This record gives sequence, structure tokens and C-alpha cells, in this order.
Amino acid sequence: MTFQSLGLADDLLKAIEQTGYTIPTAVQMQAIPAALAGSDLLVSSRTGSGKTAAFTLPSLHKLIDRRMAPGSGPRVLVLTPTRELAQQVEKAVQTYGKAVRGLNTACLVGGAPFFAQVKLLQRPVDVVVATPGRLLDHLNRRKIKLSDVEVLILDEADGMLDMGFAEDIDAIVAATPAKRLTLLFSATLDGVVGKLAERLTRSPVRIEVETAQEDRGQIEQRLMFADDLGHKNRLLEALLGHDGLQQAVVFTSTKRSADELSLSLQEKGFSAAALHGDMHQTQRNRTLDRLRQGRIGVLVATDVAARGIDVAGISHVINFDPPRQAEDYVHRIGRTGRAGREGIAITFSGPRETGLIRAIERFTGDRLEVHTIAGMEPSPRKPSSPRPASAPRRFGNGGGGNSGYGRPAGDRSAGGYNRDGHPAGRGDRAHGDRRDRGTR
Repeated sequence: MTFQSLGLADDLLKAIEQTGYTIPTAVQMQAIPAALAGSDLLVSSRTGSGKTAAFTLPSLHKLIDRRMAPGSGPRVLVLTPTRELAQQVEKAVQTYGKAVRGLNTACLVGGAPFFAQVKLLQRPVDVVVATPGRLLDHLNRRKIKLSDVEVLILDEADGMLDMGFAEDIDAIVAATPAKRLTLLFSATLDGVVGKLAERLTRSPVRIEVETAQEDRGQIEQRLMFADDLGHKNRLLEALLGHDGLQQAVVFTSTKRSADELSLSLQEKGFSAAALHGDMHQTQRNRTLDRLRQGRIGVLVATDVAARGIDVAGISHVINFDPPRQAEDYVHRIGRTGRAGREGIAITFSGPRETGLIRAIERFTGDRLEVHTIAGMEPSPRKPSSPRPASAPRRFGNGGGGNSGYGRPAGDRSAGGYNRDGHPAGRGDRAHGDRRDRGTR
């Protein structure tokens, strides 16, 4: 199937051809014709599936050859959880809509000057891409009206709900017409996302697209066990000094940890910088520009801040803290292996984080291969099961024998490791700080 067979306007097909794409992805093949036919959509697809084009192209198709009446509000509204993702979506709209005559866009996100955004809204705007909190600020101050919205898109709906935007979304949706096209994209369509979908959509077409195994095969996934925080720091320093590393994104669970870890790395001579939701938008943009230019070698980030980052030079993703939600693991490792390149994703796990590792393996269907660094192996633990297993792979020369991972004697909360280095037991609980909720 080609883009020409999907029923898109010629102006959009020309823009697609200029981008170099020739064959639509699985989610695009299903979502675009359904949206063009006027059906609400519930789409479950993961990072790298081509979902942005899947909702951008049919939305732009509806704008072609239709002029806005004076005083009209936006006709397409896209909600995203983060500023970076909003900016990325607006860029995609401008790329695919470059041949759409008179197309105007506005990106409304927190951390950017409010009144500069008000000035943008004083002109006719076809497409608004926004984070919920900032859009609600404009709506409450009557700087924007949403009564002309024809297409409402919720991108990464699960991320917005994780960040506590449920009430904001309900308030925004209440200001849009009941007769609108609603396209909801999420990593999962169950739980709270499913309840949100029930409220917002009418007889939706449900599309669930799994990432092809060969697509994920470009990213080698590794697991490294650590005894404590100091052990994690030593492992990280050794990995960052490896010759094969070009640029790395290191994920922490909190904003404070991101600041502290980046400062520690700077003191040790690494070109590191932090990225999280408490930073001003100008500072965040400057940090991302330096990353794209190769002036930053190590970006220490939280989950929310890093969504939407697309830098081809990132060779490694290191989960200093395992993600609290298994879905976030996919978003994290998707920062590497971009543009057809190979990538390496390494996850550190302490004794109390083994439950998170099991959840990740269940969610992805991939078993993380255990690796060690010679001289930095985790402390030997008493094996909980006599079943044989291969020894973990090691980096460098030398190093001791199989450490014999297992549940520590008398420890019923930590979970422990099997002899092959994988989590054992069912009694562990994840401990750690709350997730970064980002800013509006």
C-alpha cells in the first residue's frame, strides 16, 4: 500500500514525497482511511510507529480548500502531555501542511511567554497544539474559543492522565462542539484511558498496533544489577567512559536526582546537563539545541521531560532508575536507535527494584540480558533456586566467576535475583520517589 491509495489530497502527497516517506506504517494504513471516513479513533501504538502522521495527515486533509470565517477559532486541536512533544507535533503539522494555502499554527505550552501566545491567537489559527494546563489558562482568560473545533486529538493520552491532567482535559473538551471528530492515541487503551475514551468518543474504531519485533531489534537491551546508589554511580561512570558511547540519555525518577546526577557528572569531567519539568522553557530549548549540536554528551532527564526528543546521535539510553510504569520503558529506550541506527539501552536495578524489571519484561515480551563490568560485579547473593543458568556477560577483561544472584537470606521484601541474574520471588515492592509530573 502507498500513501496515494489512502485518499489524501494531492498537496499532502507532495509534502509526504518531499520528506522521503513512500510506504505508510501499519498505524497510518489503518488510522488515516478511518479518520477520513469520519470515524472517531482509539489507537494503541508505541513510540516510533508513525502515529504523528497518522493523525496529522487526515486532520490537514479536512482543512484544504476551506477558508476560515472572520473571528473563527481553531478547527484542529491537539493536546499533548509535554512541551517538547507539542513542539514536535507542530513541526510535523507545518512539514506536512507546507502546501496547504494559508495554514497557520500556534503552539501553546507552559514555560513560554503567555502574551506572545495571545498575540499568535489574535490572527486566524487553523491548528492549535497545546499542553492542557496552558490551554486551559488561555481558555479561562477568554483568549481562545474552541467552539469551531472539528478535530480533537489527544496524543499520548496515558501520559496526560499520569501527569494529573484529567480534570483539565474534561474542561477543555466541554468547550468543544459535541459533533467533532475525536482521535485518541495512547500506549494503552485500558484502565483510566479506557474510561476517558468512553466519555470522549462515539462508536470509535479501535486500532491496536504492536511494534514489529524487527523494529525493536535495532536496540540492544541490557540489565545491570547494583548493590546500592554508590554502585550505580560507579557503573554509570564506567559506561559513560566507554569508547563506543557517542551521546547518552540517562533517566532518573525525580527532578532533584536529575540535577544532582548531572552536576556530579560535570564535576567528573563529563559534558552533562539536566532536563526536567521545573526548568524554564528557554533553558530547556537551549539544552536540547546543545544536545542536537553534539555539545552535550550526557543528558540526565526525567520521563516527562524527555518525551518527544529525537536526536539521531544518541547511542545509549541508561535507566539509572528503572521506570515506575512499564509503558515508560518503551518511551525511554526509543530515544536511541533513531534514523535506522543501532542503539543500546541499559537498565540498572537495585535489590528493591526487581519487581519493576519483571513488569518491563512482561510488558515488552523481551528478556533483558544481564551484563556486568569486570571488577564491578554485584555482591554475591545466596541462590534461591538450584536451576542452572548461564553466567552474565561481562565487559572488559578479567573479573570473577558467576556471582550466583539470588534472594538474600532472610530478606522477604527485596525479591532478590536468580542465578542467571533475573528477579526471583514475588514479595518485592518498588520503592522510590514520585514520578516527575512535569509542569503545565
